[in-house]
Amino acid sequence: MAPEGLIVRVSRHEPKETMDRLVAAVTARGVAVVARIDHAAAAATVGLALAPTEVLIFGNPKAGTPLMQAAQTIGIDLPLRALVWRDAAGATFVGYNDPHWLARRHGVEAGNAATVKAMADFLAAAVGEAAE
Repeated sequence: MAPEGLIVRVSRHEPKETMDRLVAAVTARGVAVVARIDHAAAAATVGLALAPTEVLIFGNPKAGTPLMQAAQTIGIDLPLRALVWRDAAGATFVGYNDPHWLARRHGVEAGNAATVKAMADFLAAAVGEAAE
């Protein structure tokens, strides 16, 4: 079971391919990639093993800024991010924070429903494309 506020999908692809597909899906929709963090590679630099685990940070200031104008605390969760990982059984997953949950967490639901829905729809489509 996923932690509260986290949406998780199974991917049909290996972790690297899933992440590459996610990058392509995000950028094809005109959203900028801010960073791609390979936790497994970082762990290896200190002699530790970690199953494939990557985070993609991406965003669009046109969508995020109004939310931060409503509550600057949401800036801790923006830009958006997605996590791709392989579990101990060898399955690949993609997880991301539900924008509706983020909006509730920071109290920005009122007056921002359209923006939050657009973020949720964008994430579902991009992650779906990456995982299928």
